[in-house]
Amino acid sequence: MEIPYTVEVRPDTGLSNGKLGVWLFLSSEVMLFAALFSSYILLRVGSTEWPHGYEELNVPMAFFNTIVLISSSVTMVMAWASLKMNEFAKFKLYLGATIVLALVFLVVKYFEYEHHLVAGEGPSHSTFLAIYFTMTGLHGLHILGGIIVNTYLWGPGNKMWKTEPERFTNRIEIAGLYWHFVDLVWIFLFPMLYLL
Repeated sequence: MEIPYTVEVRPDTGLSNGKLGVWLFLSSEVMLFAALFSSYILLRVGSTEWPHGYEELNVPMAFFNTIVLISSSVTMVMAWASLKMNEFAKFKLYLGATIVLALVFLVVKYFEYEHHLVAGEGPSHSTFLAIYFTMTGLHGLHILGGIIVNTYLWGPGNKMWKTEPERFTNRIEIAGLYWHFVDLVWIFLFPMLYLL
């Protein structure tokens, strides 16, 4: 039996099929990152000598990246709101800004990784750096996934706007839910790894 794509709210869940699907997906992602955060906490509490993130990592770069990601969440909301107001040109501008900000985040992260790797501080250097690279690397892959989806919706995928604007707006909302989740993960990663 095939579940039809609808933008209407289902009476049994109060959500559209797409939104229900993304919430189920995000719940599995919450479990994945919760396991990593729990592992980090257990390793840190059980360690007699654990480095402080601000001694090992570049806090100003990470703070800049935090501002970048928060800004990208704002532009993602503005992209969706522009479609709701039937302003396609503004949608393109805001979603394009979201993509650019995500790319800026990855470029900054590249320079941060490069600094550690050139200094011989890879994942095998210490338990702290191993979990740092694991958690931020996985987060970076999620950023890359968001860039791919948003670039498709910004480019060839936006043809749907002409034929099914409500369905396209729904897709942008669903992509936005994923993007806000990715940003929220960073909001927890930044203080936990860099400041404590």
